[in-house]
Amino acid sequence: MADFFGHSFQLASLAFLCFFPFLILVTTAVGQNAAEVVAGWLGLNHQAAEALAGLFKPSPGSVTLTLVSALLLVAGAVAVAGTLQGWYQLLFDVAPRWWRDLAAQLAWLAALVVYGAAQAGSGAVLTSFALRSLSGFVLALVFWWVTMRLLLIGAVTWRFLLPAALATSVCWMGLGLFSARFFSASIVANNQKYGPVGVVMVILSWLVAVGVVIHLGAVVGNEYAGHRAARSFTRAG
Repeated sequence: MADFFGHSFQLASLAFLCFFPFLILVTTAVGQNAAEVVAGWLGLNHQAAEALAGLFKPSPGSVTLTLVSALLLVAGAVAVAGTLQGWYQLLFDVAPRWWRDLAAQLAWLAALVVYGAAQAGSGAVLTSFALRSLSGFVLALVFWWVTMRLLLIGAVTWRFLLPAALATSVCWMGLGLFSARFFSASIVANNQKYGPVGVVMVILSWLVAVGVVIHLGAVVGNEYAGHRAARSFTRAG
């Protein structure tokens, strides 16, 4: 079995160091608020979302983004996508395809930004908790299903990937419910006690949980799909 927790922590650390700056850049460019997108993913309440927003406020003397720094941000985000892609390739036994892998990583980053914007938009429009939950699950299912198909460059069928996408979405929604109850209080308390550093500590914990959720969902779904395919083959034989 692949190094489950090693991959989870690797993905979490790369996401914090490389993806968050890229998220801020892209959301600002398209007129979105990075803090609102992240708060939507965590399911934070209003007070916790305000504490989180303090991490994303630019300083008055912000340096203008240069082409080199923009390229470095994109390269860091691609590294995150590549780490996730490598895990899926290992788990589903798909060989790397180099330049096609890179194109898939860039396409996935675009899909992630769209998913974040769609989730933030639906959260702002829908007032009912049940509707928000249903919308969040459907969006998560579509996103993770497309994610696996895209990063595996079509080497695995949609049908085989569906259980993994479902398992990941269920785990993702479970993490969202847990985040709404636990991380909101933790962010507010840590912000009052330690300031922005306390908020960062909670975000790091959440990112590790995200890594576990992504990897666990893929493992459970892959195992189920494999057993189902084996049973179908035995019956056909």
